[in-house]
Amino acid sequence: MDQPPRVLAAMGGTLALFFTIQLGALALVEPFQTAGLQTVENPEDPTNSFLYIGAILVATGLMLAAFKFDFQWLIRGMVVLASVFLSWYVLVVVVPPIVVLNGIHVLAALGALAIGAGLAVYPEWYVIDAAGVIMGAGAAGIFGITFGILPALVLLTVLAVYDAISVYGTKHMLSLADGVMAIKIPVLLIIPVSSGYSFLDDATDESTDESGETTGRDAFFIGLGDAVIPTVLIASAAFFVPTPSLGVPGIALTVPALGGMIGMLVGLLVLLWMVMQGRAHAGLPLLNGGTIAGYLVGALASGLTLIEALGLGPYL
Repeated sequence: MDQPPRVLAAMGGTLALFFTIQLGALALVEPFQTAGLQTVENPEDPTNSFLYIGAILVATGLMLAAFKFDFQWLIRGMVVLASVFLSWYVLVVVVPPIVVLNGIHVLAALGALAIGAGLAVYPEWYVIDAAGVIMGAGAAGIFGITFGILPALVLLTVLAVYDAISVYGTKHMLSLADGVMAIKIPVLLIIPVSSGYSFLDDATDESTDESGETTGRDAFFIGLGDAVIPTVLIASAAFFVPTPSLGVPGIALTVPALGGMIGMLVGLLVLLWMVMQGRAHAGLPLLNGGTIAGYLVGALASGLTLIEALGLGPYL
């Protein structure tokens, strides 16, 4: 791949952001479980996945309707509010409770509000990326302890198919991506290609694909969901699959989880290479596919049977 050094550096930056979200999710698995953030009674129930997928479809429809009827302000406000709550969940288990007033972790609350204010008032690329890492790690960590292996595999498979359909078939993600770019809501990871790049001043002259990946002269854009969704399986593998820990301090890392991480990053490399050829592509088929393949290799290498690795044991 013959690309200028600045483009290769941006690709490296994209890999670094994804890797940071992976590590962050794995670091949050145990603290989230201890804090009682496992949100379903039976995490092994595959129907949990379909409830979440249904919520994604409804949210997508509402966002498209909001963009059509000029309710962008409502979408932006809801996303910023969600960023505050996700940041709170992360900070409350990461930041020591040095100051507590009326049962409220003051430093965590101030940090979450500061992130929300930054996104609302000054959504520059580095503000969005910093918030995206926190939000992405938090979301993947929470869903990782919520979805057992089979539900996580169902989630990744169905969303990969949906992403492909929405990009290559209905193409409705094009409208969604354009709307997101226009109002600069923090559901993107932004990696500058040129020095001095400003997202706030960015004219919308990039070629945007339907899944959120964008190539332009000045920056790469990729949807935050493309980092979060495959990382759910990685966190789930670390939490639910009965294999020994690799002993990395503060990180719930096992061989199956490591396999998923490597597979996801390989899928990201292939995706970036394909996008750099000048054509739009769906992200989740490659990212989810790479994560699932890497996880299965790691699980089998750990001594699990294929049935155990797929989470099918209770059903057979």
